[in-house]
Amino acid sequence: MIDVNELRDNPEKFRASQRARLADESLVDAIIAADTARREARTRYENLRAEQNAFGKRVAAAKGEEKQALLAEVKELAASVKAAGAAADSLQAEQEQLVRRMANVVQDGVPAGGEDDYVVLKTVGTPRDFEAEGFTPRDHLEIGELLGAIDMERGAKVSGARFYFLKGVGARLELALLQMAMDQAVANGFTPMITPTLVRPETMQGTGFDVAHDAEIYRLAEDDLYLVGTSEVPLAGYHADEIMDLSDGPVRYAGWSSCYRREAGSHGKDTRGIIRVHQFNKVEMFSYARIEDAEAEHRRFLDWEEQMLAKVELPYRVIDTAAGDLGTSAARKFDCEAWVPTQGRYRELTSTSNCTTYQARRLNIRERQGGDAKGTRAVATLNGTLATTRWIVAILEQHQNPDGSVTVPAALRPYLGGMEVLPVL
Repeated sequence: MIDVNELRDNPEKFRASQRARLADESLVDAIIAADTARREARTRYENLRAEQNAFGKRVAAAKGEEKQALLAEVKELAASVKAAGAAADSLQAEQEQLVRRMANVVQDGVPAGGEDDYVVLKTVGTPRDFEAEGFTPRDHLEIGELLGAIDMERGAKVSGARFYFLKGVGARLELALLQMAMDQAVANGFTPMITPTLVRPETMQGTGFDVAHDAEIYRLAEDDLYLVGTSEVPLAGYHADEIMDLSDGPVRYAGWSSCYRREAGSHGKDTRGIIRVHQFNKVEMFSYARIEDAEAEHRRFLDWEEQMLAKVELPYRVIDTAAGDLGTSAARKFDCEAWVPTQGRYRELTSTSNCTTYQARRLNIRERQGGDAKGTRAVATLNGTLATTRWIVAILEQHQNPDGSVTVPAALRPYLGGMEVLPVL
């Protein structure tokens, strides 16, 4: 969550962030008003408590009728203290509810606006000219069926729309891709983690998801547990209510997990193939960093994502995501989008977000301050995708051959037993 003290001292910074996000600026003033009311109520409660304590000493020293009179006053005062405490607690809860609605403050330089207002930072590689090569490219599903790699029909039979089976070389390709991603993460100081895919509501809320209103989340009502859409969620909760030691630099984890999304509101979108599905696998980078190190760590995450895209030889572009498309927790987000030939456009394959201290404040994750500073402070958290099931879409289409077979990118071949081509069955 945001720092209320900072909001009180610099409300215009938060109003500007809300404007950039195309969000409600009045929330800033509502939080300030709630904070003022809360502090006034807390002061009244503390003053009454002090008066109650002083009265207690007078009662102890009094005798006879005086003591009886004082006892009556103490009883009345105790009721006032109780009422003032309840009022303070109620206002505290109201303020916290408002604060949890406030999205993270966007960083300087983030493009303002909505989903289509991103800025392209760079484009890498050149899409294949299939016309010049003399054949019409097949889409990933047709290729996947020719290879015996993707079975959407039986996925729907077993589980419903937007489910699928990866089989044969399809299953091997995904495992190879994710293992290559994990190997790269380990080489760069990440601890590999296989994470829970069910989490408690406080963990889901702590990462910035609105469990009451987010239509993308699967909930198991009987157990009050939530299926995660990314291992960012359990990795963020891993150090909840802890004080971390970041004196040696960021603490990094790489989570391998299945992920689940309801894809609410996507009726009619990407209904063919495995671009937009309810379940997929992913290797996710996650880092706990000092506030001063967060921006540099974010750039490292983006560089690691680009290294992965280079290994699978995909043309791609990097975009600076607009404020209104950041999501609640991110202060800045870079997406890498690969070219999908049969769609004639770039599609997101990776995303990396700097969440600054937003998640850590909600989850109470701190570090001890060094030097002359005393006490603790919130840490920064960052996340980024290294590989997901969706990558198969771009790999199959980009590296297809006229007969429907697929040339395996050189970096992936050792993970596929040296296989150079995925053959048509």
